[in-house]
Amino acid sequence: MGEKRMMKGRMKLLLCVIAVLSLMVIPAFAASGEMTDSALTVGVPVDRCPVFYINSDTNEITGIGVDLMRLAANDAGYNVTFKPIEEKNLKDALDNPSYDVIMPLGSSVSSTRGEPVIVSDNIMQTPFTLVTAGSRTLPALNDLHVGMLSSLAAGAETVNRLYPGMEISLYETMPDCVKALRTGEVDALLHNSYVWSYVLQKPAYSDLAVQPAAMFSMDFCAGTLDTPEGREIISRLNDGIKALSDTQRQAVILDHTSRKLYQYDFSDYLHKYGLVACVVILLIITLVVVTQQRVRAIRKWHEEKMRQMLDYDPLTGVYSMNGFRKRAELLLHTHPDTPYFLSYNNIRDFKFINDSLGREAGDELLRFWMSRSLENLSEDDEAIGRIDADHFAVLRHITGEEQMRNDEKNVLGPVQDFFINQGKNYRVQICSGIYVLTPTDFRNIDVDHMIDLARVAEKRVRDSRTSSFGFYNPEQWDRGKRIAEIINYLPAAIKAGDIQVWYQPQVNYETKRIIGSEALCRWDHTKLGWLYPFDFIGTLEEAGLIFDLDCFVWERVCQDLHRWNEQGKRRSVSVNVSRDDIREDRDIPAHFQNLIQAYNLTADQLHIEITETAYVENPGFLISTTEKLRSLGFQVEMDDFGSGYSSLHMLKEVPVDRIKLDLHFLTSSGDFEKSRVIVRNITRMINELGMNMIAEGVETVAQADFLQNIGCNEMQGYYFYKPMPVLEFEKLNEEI
Repeated sequence: MGEKRMMKGRMKLLLCVIAVLSLMVIPAFAASGEMTDSALTVGVPVDRCPVFYINSDTNEITGIGVDLMRLAANDAGYNVTFKPIEEKNLKDALDNPSYDVIMPLGSSVSSTRGEPVIVSDNIMQTPFTLVTAGSRTLPALNDLHVGMLSSLAAGAETVNRLYPGMEISLYETMPDCVKALRTGEVDALLHNSYVWSYVLQKPAYSDLAVQPAAMFSMDFCAGTLDTPEGREIISRLNDGIKALSDTQRQAVILDHTSRKLYQYDFSDYLHKYGLVACVVILLIITLVVVTQQRVRAIRKWHEEKMRQMLDYDPLTGVYSMNGFRKRAELLLHTHPDTPYFLSYNNIRDFKFINDSLGREAGDELLRFWMSRSLENLSEDDEAIGRIDADHFAVLRHITGEEQMRNDEKNVLGPVQDFFINQGKNYRVQICSGIYVLTPTDFRNIDVDHMIDLARVAEKRVRDSRTSSFGFYNPEQWDRGKRIAEIINYLPAAIKAGDIQVWYQPQVNYETKRIIGSEALCRWDHTKLGWLYPFDFIGTLEEAGLIFDLDCFVWERVCQDLHRWNEQGKRRSVSVNVSRDDIREDRDIPAHFQNLIQAYNLTADQLHIEITETAYVENPGFLISTTEKLRSLGFQVEMDDFGSGYSSLHMLKEVPVDRIKLDLHFLTSSGDFEKSRVIVRNITRMINELGMNMIAEGVETVAQADFLQNIGCNEMQGYYFYKPMPVLEFEKLNEEI
């Protein structure tokens, strides 16, 4: 008995020691965990099953995006927590400081407040698919009117950048989207293909059909405001994302897409089986079994279809963009000593083929092109993929000029004569950009970047219309990046106030008084610094965005004029109208009339400057527009007169109030005395025609004195004043 008591005492002592050690060790481990893990709150929408949804059993947020982000965040050293987004859309959520990051984002956007956003590397390639009411032939993506959920507003901006011609309407709920589709408000609905695999299980949507041929992919990223803290988070997440393997991504996707997530409600059963289901219980049970089998079959079909669409193009049978990228990476890894080039190929005026010969003819051409290409490619160490539409990328090893001659004979020639051989008088033109891989490309394989470089060369060929192929030029790539930074940042720059309206005073040299001003703009670009008009006006004109900028300038000028009127300081301002602003589908006179009415101005306070070249290029429509502007009381000026495109005939035909003379005659090279003769006679001619004149670009007192002596007193230029911000302009007027 004594020994038993002794044993029990020893056991109690041992348990006490263990308890004390536990109390010491557990906090140590906890402290260690706090040292290595950082908390990260990720805001996600929870209405995009199976990408993001709430598990009905555990009431936890889960889904494809959640699992992939958790893997990446854990690898990056984050202890991640997912929080449902309560805001209307992701752009609103970006302004909520309770989230560290927001997902998913397809690309960099601005928040609702206009704050710049930084996004992570691509977590996965997300397929987007169009859904239509029944099977119907859709126009090209750039001509579509599609419906999307309003919660996808940020994604809609990314889609618009990919397809600028696509019109997008946003709806609050999926039923609203479907209603718009069925009533013909939109041509199709656009959403994540994974979400469609869930949504289309609803029996009420059985008339909706997926359009796999119109499928394209978008990046799936996390994003946050572009701050030092945000950049630190994204940098760490990128390390975790890089650690994700394709096997992990496919496993997560397959896991969620194979689950039985969709749950029928009473309305579903009622819709599918009718009222008789409420009466005949046995029939209900039978129909439920049949429905479950059908759902499994649809799910299985979708899974197989998605696997095929991820790596192969359904129309031509060649690799898709995703498949080509993986195949090219494998070839470059396994053949590091083989010289390769990558070509980006495009059919010139392919839309014309679809519109004039029919979409089926265009599809047949693409299939024929790919079949001939596959016959001439080595399956072992070369690859071809359809990037999108009629754009194809080819990775080939370099063997010499004989190879190009064979390609021209066996592929390009037959493709060019495809319609001619069918008795149609149309020769296909192919534009190709070629990028020759460097040793660096084999060490740091980036297939997307190689395609971009080849695309730059192809665009130069397409724009020149002088040859069928060209090689990449690094200077063209740098210019392309600068153009993209100007075009893509314009909406955000206008919203954020980065583009400012400055004023350059106009003076009467005889009285030395300010008689007006010209509105000009300066852009404080977030990446490129201060930009002057010559840095971005031409680019915006080429991109068809100059009207957006001009509308902003016109309205800001009207706001300033209204404020000055309220202060009792009545002024007039000249505003520029680009030749690209005046089109038959825009009523420019009505636009200006609405502006002055909105800001309680009179027409004579707004002088409309239209460049001389616009009258030369499209005289008839420009003249009628000028006449309408003048009939509404606006002062119309012909800008840049004498800049090199002058037509004296225009002075007789164009009804303008004032000629703005470009002084390049007195500043450019050539015979100076002859220049003075030309300017003197132009001035006399304009005065005799009864028009007013102002000289711009006056830089010296000699020029000003000469102009005054020949009868031109109104001047503008650096000799008097440089363009200045509005506050400086107002201060100048108060001092004079």
